[in-house]
Amino acid sequence: MKIFIDTAELREIRAACSWGIVDGLTTNPTLIRKAVQARESVDIGSYIAEICKTVPGPVSLEVGSLDEETMVQEATSLFRRFNPISQNVVIKIPANTSTGDGQPDFEGLKAMTQLSERGIPVNATLIMTPEQALLCAKAGAKYVSPFMGRVDDFNKESQTSRGSSEPAASGEQLVFDIVQVLGSYQFDCEVIAASVRHVAHVRAAEMSGAHIATIPFRVLLEMARHPKTVEGIRRFTSDLVPEYSELLSSLPLT
Repeated sequence: MKIFIDTAELREIRAACSWGIVDGLTTNPTLIRKAVQARESVDIGSYIAEICKTVPGPVSLEVGSLDEETMVQEATSLFRRFNPISQNVVIKIPANTSTGDGQPDFEGLKAMTQLSERGIPVNATLIMTPEQALLCAKAGAKYVSPFMGRVDDFNKESQTSRGSSEPAASGEQLVFDIVQVLGSYQFDCEVIAASVRHVAHVRAAEMSGAHIATIPFRVLLEMARHPKTVEGIRRFTSDLVPEYSELLSSLPLT
């Protein structure tokens, strides 16, 4: 499974990339706002360009509009400006553009179709059902991003409001189902397990067959840690005999 880092914070991006385990990155307007709001001033274009230079793989940048024409314009402009830097820009488009107050449902799908025809790769975001994933794959999306954490939240909220203990389909099941559906019909589309909240979600993504998980920096840190690993390191270092230390220090540098 490939690992993308889900952040727009350059400090976190540089640190994670230095570990040699990062295959790409996802951002969204919320993550970019969080990364830049603490700074007195920021040239957002230069900031995004630095992200593109740093990440050794796809970088997802999201549009800000909800109508087909403007989304296509924004996506094309973002791609033309930032993709030449490292040839790694992907455009995030929402699976459904409805805000619940009359905004049409299908503007995102129409934008995906146009962008895929222009050769601009799309990451379909805010996917909560296998049916949404299927529609986005048919519209030409290169990636689909089911939101594991948000689906789990929705299920808990719905369960509480119903006063029922009946289990609902989990975020893990959502990812598994989407992998199965897209694989069955041989779509050229990768599944990104998104809205990852903790290590258990990463494990679920692995077991569900997700091609990619996009993971916050703090969860990446959790993945590397275990109390027994710490215990083992302490034991091994304390057991290092002087003769072995001398041997190690005498070895030629390469």
